[in-house]
Amino acid sequence: MRTPVGELVVRDAGPTDAPRWRELWHEYLHGRGHAVAEDVRDLTWSRVLDPDVPVTCRLAVNAGGVLGFSLAVLHLSTFRCDPVCYLEDLFVDPAARRRGAARALLGDLVQQGRDQGWSALYWHTRADNAPARALYDRFVAADTVVRYRLPL
Repeated sequence: MRTPVGELVVRDAGPTDAPRWRELWHEYLHGRGHAVAEDVRDLTWSRVLDPDVPVTCRLAVNAGGVLGFSLAVLHLSTFRCDPVCYLEDLFVDPAARRRGAARALLGDLVQQGRDQGWSALYWHTRADNAPARALYDRFVAADTVVRYRLPL
């Protein structure tokens, strides 16, 4: 599925996108103070390319190349009959921001969900991430859920 958005196109990631995705992935993690081992990065990419794994990577692309990505996981829910999608990661190259790529990536997931019968799309962001929250608030108001994360 290709979704035109002005000069942008949102499309599935493919094998030849690996080098650019790795660059963006590194910058995404670095900007958040995270580190992910290379084997985890490589496993994530192999999951993206495996049609039997419910992980998707969509890319915002224009004539200049790949501007950003979304990584999402489709899963079952104990609260709903239809699948739910968790937007795990959304990132746009800082040099390409404020041109609609993030909005296009999020809008693309909304449209996929409608087309494929998902019951919900959800995501998290830091409370102090004002630029992201300004975009997300255009789609839906934040709820009152408090997240707890217990590393195992």
